[in-house]
Amino acid sequence: MIMAELEKRLLSILLVILLCAGVIACGRSQDPMEKIKDLEFTVIPEDKLPEELLSAIEEKKGSSFKMTFEDQGFLYICVGYGEQETAGYSITVNDLYETGNAIYIDTNLIGPGPEEKGKNTPTYPYIVVKTENLNKSVVFD
Repeated sequence: MIMAELEKRLLSILLVILLCAGVIACGRSQDPMEKIKDLEFTVIPEDKLPEELLSAIEEKKGSSFKMTFEDQGFLYICVGYGEQETAGYSITVNDLYETGNAIYIDTNLIGPGPEEKGKNTPTYPYIVVKTENLNKSVVFD
């Protein structure tokens, strides 16, 4: 009889421990830095930019810049690399994704090919990507 009572108590304690572990696991919130999803985007050429955005880029393009612009439900994310000595630079978007609290973008400036080196024509490479406006801040990597 004592063994049966002891087994019942141990079983009750085990059930309480499992129940607590389940509640803790279910209550754990998602890491706000964890990627939720990749975002679809379009690279927008200069001639398709809203006039107000183009004007802001013109003011900033001499130096490196990172900025955003909202228009008609879309978010424009802009990254500029300042004045470069020659033409032939390109920019890649390595990543654009949403987390619990922000949008992250990672871009990379790719240098000119050998045919462009030696030409002393300053350029101002920048990229503008257009995506849905999620009303979250943007983090530039």
